[in-house]
Amino acid sequence: MRHGIDWNKAQALVAAERAAFTANNPRSQALAAGAAEHLLFGVPMHWMRDWSTPFPLTVAEASGARFRDADGHEYLDFCLGDTGAMFGHSPAPVARAVAAQAARGYTAMLPSEDAARVGALLARRFGMPRWQFALSASDANRFVLRWLRAATGRGKILVFNGCYHGTVDDVFVDLEGGAPVQRASLLGQVHDLTAHTVVVEFNDLAALDAALAAGDVACVLAEPVMTNIGMVLPQAGYWEAAQRIMRKHGALLVLDETHTISSGPGGYARAHGLEPDALVVGKPIGGGLPCAAYGFTEELAGRVERAKRDAPPGHSGVGTTLTANMFTLAAMRANLEEVMTDAAYARMFALAALLADGLRGVIASLGLPWCVTQVGARTEFQFAPRPPLNGSEAGAALDGELEQVIHLYLLNRGLLITPFHNMLLVCPDTAEEDIARLLAAFDGCARALRCPRVFRSSAPPPGSCRP
Repeated sequence: MRHGIDWNKAQALVAAERAAFTANNPRSQALAAGAAEHLLFGVPMHWMRDWSTPFPLTVAEASGARFRDADGHEYLDFCLGDTGAMFGHSPAPVARAVAAQAARGYTAMLPSEDAARVGALLARRFGMPRWQFALSASDANRFVLRWLRAATGRGKILVFNGCYHGTVDDVFVDLEGGAPVQRASLLGQVHDLTAHTVVVEFNDLAALDAALAAGDVACVLAEPVMTNIGMVLPQAGYWEAAQRIMRKHGALLVLDETHTISSGPGGYARAHGLEPDALVVGKPIGGGLPCAAYGFTEELAGRVERAKRDAPPGHSGVGTTLTANMFTLAAMRANLEEVMTDAAYARMFALAALLADGLRGVIASLGLPWCVTQVGARTEFQFAPRPPLNGSEAGAALDGELEQVIHLYLLNRGLLITPFHNMLLVCPDTAEEDIARLLAAFDGCARALRCPRVFRSSAPPPGSCRP
């Protein structure tokens, strides 16, 4: 038995759901066939083939917590662009700001009036006094690593096993048998990443101490809560002790809050008293437009500026011509001032708690060996009896086959969740009845999949409900 599921039922269910999806979405199927003529993998970005559907679902419009597809079906969106639209699709203040800016220019490689205002808003919100911008969190993380290596004179970085920080090459290193290995999925990489990237398990203070002891690590790049391999929470006291270890060995702390901005208006660090040296926040802060920002403490900002002044003239490898363009800065200002409010977060937290409690209730009522984790507005169910302690445990709980069955079942009932794992987001426009509808569908799917022996024994005889 795998995760308490009857896999004969699962195979029959996914076949029926695939047939239903195909029958109900002829327009999306036709559009997908046309796109295949000119788009690699038939989609504008190959991740769009990673959904559970037989062919890509084409979106026609999106607003608030809902979107409509090309065949006219409406969906409740609990994916929200995998955090890109965390505060809802097309927030009205952002829509007004970008419409106004569209008549005043998009980009000039010069600062707009919004630039200083956005910097001040970020400083007040996150506590970092000095800021720069990027077009994505991937770029922001990449730029921060360059700045910090230059500022410290140290070449190595440390990440946690199973981490995700966008498409930064340096972070595609995992632990296998206690040794660092380059992630096999990384395409076209010709350099040995393990020469400059150290990797340890999250929540392991002894391993962190040992890895930093040589004094050659410029910084630790981390999400304060791991979110992309399945959510992994820090154990009580972990970050306080980890920061002491980093200071002892002279390593800086960079927190990637792109996902954990779900924790509050100032992110997880502000909510829990962490003191990073640098902070990155990506896609949510622009209301859905491509943008990111990264901030430094005053002391680190001084070191970074000295490193740039002391370097020979020429391209630093940091920034692009579209970085901090007028269009995205207008969106960021509107989103920070009018959308990412305390009231919005209070509503989202209440809705997420309702969702998390409801998921736990369904799981408990069916006796499934699954758990639920919540980080502010972000909730996830995992195929493990208790929340994982590190990336290895979280990775072991992943089951792509089971995820796709559940995701497709929900999608066919007008409910979208994140394709890569079982993460669900709520936004200010999500309603309590939306959550009730999701929970009812989740209960129906889990009942359809559950092995009847889960109530009788935690170790069924060989052959029972086998995969």
